[in-house]
Amino acid sequence: MDCSRARTKNPSEWLEISPDFSKPLAEQVTDWFLTWEPDLRESIKWNMLCFSGRKLVCGLSACKAHLGITFFRGTELDDPVKLFTDGSEGNTNIRSIRVTNLAAVNRAALENLLHAAVELDADPMIPPAPKVKRKPWPMPSFFKAALAEKKHRAAAENFKTLSPTCQREYLVWLTMAKRPETREERLKQTLAALAKGRKWAQRKQL
Repeated sequence: MDCSRARTKNPSEWLEISPDFSKPLAEQVTDWFLTWEPDLRESIKWNMLCFSGRKLVCGLSACKAHLGITFFRGTELDDPVKLFTDGSEGNTNIRSIRVTNLAAVNRAALENLLHAAVELDADPMIPPAPKVKRKPWPMPSFFKAALAEKKHRAAAENFKTLSPTCQREYLVWLTMAKRPETREERLKQTLAALAKGRKWAQRKQL
């Protein structure tokens, strides 16, 4: 959630304006990908640098403290050396790799993963695996209690109107706060944003 929000549709500009920490990582991985699979096409979607064949194959997220490497059909790929570090909040077919140091990445395994992803994408006879319905994210008790307060009625009503995905963004963000002061600050921001009918990504708008 700390990824760059700068808006551009130009892949070269996307790399240029990436956060200082992840910029060299993104540049190097982009070079690897286009060397290993030179027919991939670059584009910007969801502020990710995406690589496509027949359809979307993989993408890069340039964040303040890491580089995210996403494979859009990752659940269908073999990962014998456990490169994948997590799934995705938005699509259960997606698997991701969180990178902070390229020297620690198994480059041969990453190349094999990319080749396999491109081969999978190229075969129209292999449909994407069906999405698995995720379990609902539990609502933190402190958030539930706050929404029940009369002064937060507007926030509670607006929260109910959000899609399950948008509700989940708030719930995950609140739950991931480890320190009490962080939790209180996030709860304050959440209630203020919801009172104005804003989604999680819009919470800081003036």
